[in-house]
Amino acid sequence: MPWSVAPLRPGRGWVAAPDAAVLRARWAVLTGAADEETRAGLFRPSRARTLTTSVAALPGQRTGTGRLAREAGPCPEPVRVAHGPFEERWLLPDHRLLDAARPELWRVADGERQVFLVEQGYVPKAAGPALLAAAALPDDHTPAGRPGRVRPLYRRPGGREPNVSPGLAAFLGERYGRPVAPEEVAAWAVAAALPSPSGCRVPLPADPEVWAAGVALGRRMTEVQLRGARGGERPRLPGGRRPYVRAALPPRPDSLAYEAEGETLVVGGSGRIAPVPEAAWEYRVGGVRMLELWFAERTAPAEPGTLEAIGPAGWPQEWTSELLELITVLALQAALEAERTALDPAPPGLDPALPGASIGRSALEAAGVLPVPAAARRPASVLEGREEGPEGQLTLL
Repeated sequence: MPWSVAPLRPGRGWVAAPDAAVLRARWAVLTGAADEETRAGLFRPSRARTLTTSVAALPGQRTGTGRLAREAGPCPEPVRVAHGPFEERWLLPDHRLLDAARPELWRVADGERQVFLVEQGYVPKAAGPALLAAAALPDDHTPAGRPGRVRPLYRRPGGREPNVSPGLAAFLGERYGRPVAPEEVAAWAVAAALPSPSGCRVPLPADPEVWAAGVALGRRMTEVQLRGARGGERPRLPGGRRPYVRAALPPRPDSLAYEAEGETLVVGGSGRIAPVPEAAWEYRVGGVRMLELWFAERTAPAEPGTLEAIGPAGWPQEWTSELLELITVLALQAALEAERTALDPAPPGLDPALPGASIGRSALEAAGVLPVPAAARRPASVLEGREEGPEGQLTLL
């Protein structure tokens, strides 16, 4: 998947939150500031964005393009973004607020076909997936290590022009004796990607049966990670082991603990959720427990007087629902990852007729798949609609 983009980098924490109403309240405080100095203190200028920065609107978003110093209009409609592994939150999609918004990703985002494959930051000896799928546009939040690259499944909206090296699907089809769809390449990558200091490494098996098993596993992993988006089903644990609230969560929980004996998640001392499989509690990315990270993102104290300090009055019911689903997703993901060992290939030098052999670089070069053409590494031309430029001007693309 040769075209990749760095993830969205907001540059300031207050523009995203787990609750959309909080973002509207923060916007109201910012635009209602008594003077420009107060507004600047709330905004938190950076080298990339100040109150006088002039930028175009993000593709597909109808937001203001005038300078923020005089902005008095309504709040931009918050949108969902992927906020690190297995997490989503709301974001104000205003180009004036975001240090590096990555317009090229917004141009190819759609609500029907697009899937973003996100490389996870490399942490030596740390367990966790190397590549995850997201339906929402990803930001640069990472539990550990540096954020990885984002690789859209398609180079154009509407599922057009798959982001797969030219000739690769045809080459694999000849090797495996059956047609290989470009989407299968992405599914295989989700299942088989390995972490490395230079980014994800995706070996290609010589055995067509290993390929088929990996594609099937990758599709199941992707469906779990997308949580029902793109036509899939909402994740459910088998055997009716659905986690539910055994004891009500307190209005402002401040702690999270796990009782292995009763498979119980203790929230705020008195709230109890069960059954919670131990695999869900122990699931980590970059060495960080995902459940603990998710909870900390919602309960960590913010600096008084900042826009980040504006939060919900209590623990919203929606957060409990999200927590129950996250438990399910992590348990299912852990079970699926246990099946990955059968996909680990041997070095490319192994006889291709032997089980576990992989396709080496020399075979891809001989077939003309490598090196990848430079044009395949650049974004495609996307002119789906008009884009408003700075100060209301029409953008010329």
